[in-house]
Amino acid sequence: MKWDPAKYVQFGDYRNRPFFDLTARIHADRPMQVVDLGCGPGNLTATLAERWPGTRVLGVDSSAEMLAKAAALVEEEASLEFEQADIAGWMPGPNTDVVVSNAALQWVPGHQDMMRRWLEVLRPGAWFAMQVPGNFNAPSHSLMRDLAGSDRWAGKLGGVLRGGEAVGEPADYLGILLNAGCAADAWETTYQQVLPGPDPVLEWVRGTALRPVMAALDDDDAKRFETEYAAALRDAYPRGTHGTVFPFRRIFAVGRKAG
Repeated sequence: MKWDPAKYVQFGDYRNRPFFDLTARIHADRPMQVVDLGCGPGNLTATLAERWPGTRVLGVDSSAEMLAKAAALVEEEASLEFEQADIAGWMPGPNTDVVVSNAALQWVPGHQDMMRRWLEVLRPGAWFAMQVPGNFNAPSHSLMRDLAGSDRWAGKLGGVLRGGEAVGEPADYLGILLNAGCAADAWETTYQQVLPGPDPVLEWVRGTALRPVMAALDDDDAKRFETEYAAALRDAYPRGTHGTVFPFRRIFAVGRKAG
């Protein structure tokens, strides 16, 4: 599945806010290495290098398109580097003090078991911080799944989309961190975002949730699917006087390993 960095950052102010709410809870002083798993185009990874000058900051992502966008950032910050890899195969190194994963783990089946493995290997005193979407059962996602599973589309889109099983609840992630011997905190936030323009929720999901559907369809079918889906979204998210309100639920967890 290819990613479009420009589309991904279209709603940058909204998409970036959970990252800063997450990383504000990390109180590492002088980490040796910070790793951003699922770093995307790298713009947020670069803020970690700014926060901890001189610390080696590594961004890991599987998308060549995203990392091509991130490459230019390395020229501006010597301590910043990026690596193309599947985060499912990543493991912390002996100097890894901070691990951040922002809006990435929901794409990886079995990520809770991955977290347990990472936490087991992380050195004492290291920090782990993650954030995933908690809106898989919101109309933006349930309407997409319903349409994909309809008689018209099931033959081409069967099994393409995941539901609420893609992520856990805050208590699930809190338990993983506590069982790993971490001092931990987990919470959820629903941002009431006011999106401008026509079909703004469609524009939003084009950058993320809709991409597996588009990857599975040819151009003509993709246009037909979008037309049907957009009509359903307009009913679910009517435009108001100030724009279209789009509730955006996110799930957060931060822990520091004992030691």
